Order: sequence, then C-alpha cells, then structure tokens
Amino acid sequence: MFLSIDADRCMGHGRCYSVAEGLLSDDDEGFVAQRGQTIEVPDGLLPDAREAASACPERAISLREASRPLGGAGADA
Repeated sequence: MFLSIDADRCMGHGRCYSVAEGLLSDDDEGFVAQRGQTIEVPDGLLPDAREAASACPERAISLREASRPLGGAGADA
C-alpha cells in the first residue's frame, strides 16, 4: 500500500501525523514532513495510514495499492 500527500491540498492541520506518529512526522513549519511525497506503508501501519487519510480535512492524503504495470503504456503506476 502507498500513501501520497498532495502538497497543494495540505494546509498543515497536523491531524495526520497526530494519529499516525509511527508513519508520519511534522516539519519545522507544522506541515507533514512527507508532504508532496508518496511513501510505502509497512503492513503493520496500514490502520494508521487509513486513519491519517480519514483525519485530513483537506483530503490531501490518498492511499492506493501497489500496482504492477503489465507492459508500459496505459498502465497505472
């Protein structure tokens, strides 16, 4: 599972890293440090990732399963 944080949508509420301390952290400005990134979520932290996504009032966090491209063109990454 992968977690992505949309840097344009993130407003720095801090709810995500408050509920998923083992997965996310804050930066010096109070934003989630992983803003603008996609990170792989360890199996043991999937509940935290789901809770972080649910806690975001801006819906800046999305979760997706790892996909395996089947030949390049048109495959989702």
